[in-house]
Amino acid sequence: MATLAIGATGLQGWRILQDQAARHLEVLSQDPVVQRSTQEFEKNISSIDSAADLVRDYQMLHVALRAFGLDDDIGNKAFIQKVLESDLQDENSLANRLSDKRYLRLATTFDFQAGGADADSIIDTVSRDYLQREFEYRVGEADENLRLALNAQRELQGMSGRESSDRTLWYEVLANTPLKTVFEGAFGFGDGYANLSIDRQYEEFTKAAERFLGSSSFSDLTTADGIERLIDSFLLRSEMNNSSAQNRYSIALTLLSGTA
Repeated sequence: MATLAIGATGLQGWRILQDQAARHLEVLSQDPVVQRSTQEFEKNISSIDSAADLVRDYQMLHVALRAFGLDDDIGNKAFIQKVLESDLQDENSLANRLSDKRYLRLATTFDFQAGGADADSIIDTVSRDYLQREFEYRVGEADENLRLALNAQRELQGMSGRESSDRTLWYEVLANTPLKTVFEGAFGFGDGYANLSIDRQYEEFTKAAERFLGSSSFSDLTTADGIERLIDSFLLRSEMNNSSAQNRYSIALTLLSGTA
């Protein structure tokens, strides 16, 4: 499996990645591993009639979970089956109750409880998102921070225009570990914040967003400028933590000036 080498790390790597992302995605779509995985999924999805069918087929489940960034749950088959069997009309069902809304998106895409979504609709969603996640995964093989930045960009773009309250969206951030990691890095938060109660974390994150990003409202944070400000801060602080004293001083000045 080929790693996507960007040729630079940190903020410089991010700028290059943004310029070249479309080309990299096009090349990746022709990758034999990606083509085989998506073609097998497209060929076999019509034979998947239930959540139990999906979790029994390792390769199909792998593609589905990768599409939603839930790879780590590949071994949690009983849990994933319960998520997929959730009644999406019942606000107390498992998929609706989980704070991490990636599970809800997974359940909604397949909609097994209502008899299953249209196969073409499933194929469109899973194939598109699988390619994007595979792109992020391979970038992460060379630079994990760039993978996290790509993930944050996509997640926040998906939150844009949502009618949910800011408080609800902040709790979604706190439940989504990869996205939360980017906010923590941008704010300079240490490991100790994870030990705070979820309500206290909400307070600290919103205060830090006002201080470092200029707003804690997702109407601002999900704009192109808001996303850029977050990712720039995350990558600059990551560089500062891994740089010499002289470079750390230069990066700190950049952060303070807000010219990243």
